[in-house]
Amino acid sequence: MLNLIVLIGRLTRDPELRYTPGNGTAVATFTLAVDRPFTNRQGEKETDFIRIVTWDKLAETCANYLQKGRLVAATGRLQIRSYEDKEGVRRQSTEVVARDVRFLEPPRTGEADTFPGDDISVSEDDIPF
Repeated sequence: MLNLIVLIGRLTRDPELRYTPGNGTAVATFTLAVDRPFTNRQGEKETDFIRIVTWDKLAETCANYLQKGRLVAATGRLQIRSYEDKEGVRRQSTEVVARDVRFLEPPRTGEADTFPGDDISVSEDDIPF
């Protein structure tokens, strides 16, 4: 069986970082706006807004480096879970639990000047050809 989803979209807001009670595991959530590859009957593009959840070091990296509007690719699995709200009504939540998030563009002017991977140096000796 396979549960794999790949999305490319822009963040609708800055990631929210929190830590789980007890063991303090980092978890970050954000929403991606992903355009559909076709137009509707009125000739307009439609967009899906998909909740993304990241854990541990990836959550901290996303919270530290991503901001509203940034273009990213997220790879992970689709998760649908049920819960009871405060009024006792049964609800469902659909989200993507990301195992990998790729930053597809550098920070814009005025954003943090660092970018994950900027501190990696490569010499000609490292290139295999």
